[in-house]
Amino acid sequence: MESPVEEYMPTFYIGQHESDRTRVTPQLLRQAQDCNYDMLTTPITTPHFHSRVLTLLSNYLKELDSHPHTILPTLTLSSLLPVDTPLAPGETISQLLGVVSPWIDLCSPDPAIYDISRQVLELEVAYAAFCGIGNIILPTPKLHHGKLHGEGVTQYAYAIQEALDIGNYIQLSISLPMMDNPEDDGDDMVGSLTESARGKYMGLSEDASHKRSDEEEYHKGNDAINRSDSSRKRPAKFDFFGTWDAWNVIRTVSLLVPSHLPPLSIQSRWHSEPLRLLSFNNSTFFENTKGYPYFTHNHQALLTRYMRIRNAPWILLSDVGRIPGLDNPEATIAVADDFLSPNEAADPPFPTPAETNQIQPTGSKKSRKFDKLGGTPHLNYIRHLQRRQPARTTVERFGAGYQDYLQAPLQPLTDNLESITYEVFEKDPIKYEQYFKAIVQALSDWREHGKGASGPDRRIVVAVVGAGRGPLVTRALEASEAAGIPIDMWAVEKNPNAYVLLQRHNEETWKNRVNIVKSDMRSWKGPLREVDSQPTGYIGQWPPTQNGERAGTAVYSSSLATAAPTRSQPPNHYPIDILISELLGSFADNELSPECLDGILPLLNPTDGISIPCSYSAYLTPIAAPKLHADISTRAMNDPAAPNTPYVVMLHAIDYLSTTSPLSPSDSNTVPNPVPNILQSWSFSHRPTPPLPNPSSNSHNTRHARLSFNLRDRAVCHGLAGYFEAVLYPGVELSTNPLNMEEKSPGMMSWFPIFFPLKTPIYIPDASTLTVSMFRATDNRKVWYEWMVEAWSNPMGGEVRGGEKRRFRLGMSEVGSSKGSGCMM
Repeated sequence: MESPVEEYMPTFYIGQHESDRTRVTPQLLRQAQDCNYDMLTTPITTPHFHSRVLTLLSNYLKELDSHPHTILPTLTLSSLLPVDTPLAPGETISQLLGVVSPWIDLCSPDPAIYDISRQVLELEVAYAAFCGIGNIILPTPKLHHGKLHGEGVTQYAYAIQEALDIGNYIQLSISLPMMDNPEDDGDDMVGSLTESARGKYMGLSEDASHKRSDEEEYHKGNDAINRSDSSRKRPAKFDFFGTWDAWNVIRTVSLLVPSHLPPLSIQSRWHSEPLRLLSFNNSTFFENTKGYPYFTHNHQALLTRYMRIRNAPWILLSDVGRIPGLDNPEATIAVADDFLSPNEAADPPFPTPAETNQIQPTGSKKSRKFDKLGGTPHLNYIRHLQRRQPARTTVERFGAGYQDYLQAPLQPLTDNLESITYEVFEKDPIKYEQYFKAIVQALSDWREHGKGASGPDRRIVVAVVGAGRGPLVTRALEASEAAGIPIDMWAVEKNPNAYVLLQRHNEETWKNRVNIVKSDMRSWKGPLREVDSQPTGYIGQWPPTQNGERAGTAVYSSSLATAAPTRSQPPNHYPIDILISELLGSFADNELSPECLDGILPLLNPTDGISIPCSYSAYLTPIAAPKLHADISTRAMNDPAAPNTPYVVMLHAIDYLSTTSPLSPSDSNTVPNPVPNILQSWSFSHRPTPPLPNPSSNSHNTRHARLSFNLRDRAVCHGLAGYFEAVLYPGVELSTNPLNMEEKSPGMMSWFPIFFPLKTPIYIPDASTLTVSMFRATDNRKVWYEWMVEAWSNPMGGEVRGGEKRRFRLGMSEVGSSKGSGCMM
């Protein structure tokens, strides 16, 4: 029996880190594995090496001070000695994460500090790579030096680039907090090289040092606070996107999650980045009523969201307690089996925002009880959350493996699709249910309004063009039966292989009720029937008579049977009453639905003909998608057209750049998600039309849109996300637009969005405007798209002619063009 709830438990790789750990022994590693940890961190060098570097640097700085006018040789750090490192190659080395010394400062404006820090980095990375460590965690870049902010990020990035050249198989992850808090910039670390930085390089006086400047600023801040009526002691200002701004120069991140989460906008930004590690330290957790650690609901939601990324990050628990059992190896160790005791599971009610400010995180001085609990309560809680992950939605199950996977759009006009491709599309019950509703409604309205039918015996003529393997034909027949209205059914398909299968379906499933035509819909002349032909299954005189007169409607053994091809008179063509097509692409018209229907719309009943769908619109919004950009850049090495190809992709690890904040709901426990601004580019509508005066021209299907998007936060735009909305029949719609897809076609999975990449991403500062220019172009042989993005400053300064404010162009992308891979007509 199928379970009503999907058994879904993602894989969590969880490691443990201790800041004061000096080495990892085989016993420690075994104990950690017994506790259900997957890995441990290890320092690459020892305190002895730290002391050696400090002594060398101190002597060098003293010599510089004593010879201020002498150019001394660059400080050089000698190679590692056995006493300098706890590491050696071995069988267990692959289970360790190397940690570069956190006391270096690769952002230091003091050249001596930066140079020695870079040498330490290169020595440690080289030796760790030699030992076989594959993943190395780098220290957080220090953004604040005296009066300077963020000045050293580029030199940090340069040092990382140099380190990457040392080992061919190492992965470097940079430890970063989610947001920039100047009060928590690592100044309290004992033995940090930052303390030795000279004041003249930090915008301070000649005799000042970094440590002295910090102390002076601290006392000044306290004096100001004491003089103020305010009781808040936060002289420093948070910059929510400051850390991301620094990261944007560097790339590849280990993210430290704080106890009080930043706004959803910055959470979403980090979700789009290539996270390698998700780090939770002791202060991230809160205590329940029994003293055990737990996450707030927002933290749980963040963990769930990040762990559903296609390549989910590893989890690192930092300074949450030592590995138990080291003092007594014979003792029984409790394994984190993801089942909580009643005390551990006693979550308090979710706090309101006001109460949250009063909660003490577990890392505060008032709350450090976990050592008394024994075992590994933090690990046990994370394993518990692993088992409690929400079941995947239908769309998530269907799209498993397709998240952020680039696919070139189909070209159904030039390629004959394989059966497996049709099968994937047919797995979507929502789309076909919507088509069924549209057909039933169209048939019912036709009868209710007394419209005249075009088929033999006054039956409504229904034609499915581009029938594929026939799912829409089946839905049309079912709709006919549901509405109790006879139809004259036609199916047109150009794929010779699918045509064979349609004929088999007609014999075995549809009971020969369908007229099947092998033809390109654009060249089809319409339904063809001999006049007065006798329908299949009819028994008796033909044509039927009633009191000596021909009856208006024949009597069938099956009221839905179609006519047999007997030849009594020359054939004639007659109109289509309801035309059904399944030609939509991810951007509505990108699979040439307008061009395909141009050739067949003249066959519609000129008075009452219906096209399903009757209209569709394309939508766009700018996004940050660094993973997709990296993938396309890799493809471009072998395929120069890769940056100019629109891709169909199940967008997941992205960030919408232009959003609005909805009104907060009455439930104060719920934080509303930002709503993306997704704007309409253009539309197409289909109704009975006369033949085109110039069939060889396709200029009437060109389109152009210029859209403006306001951005509140700084960002990098990697491209445009495209969606569509379609009206099958008034009141029945399909949508991939995130703003309304759950209302119009919930759970639909036939179409993924489309992604128009920028060859060179464009950086946008805070409070800017993005202008998107999008073109649908044609040369009468094929159709393609061209796109460009411009960044503008917000209107500012004095007024100019017409009373308008002046704005300035900050940058613009190259013009993207898919002409080389355009859809052939």
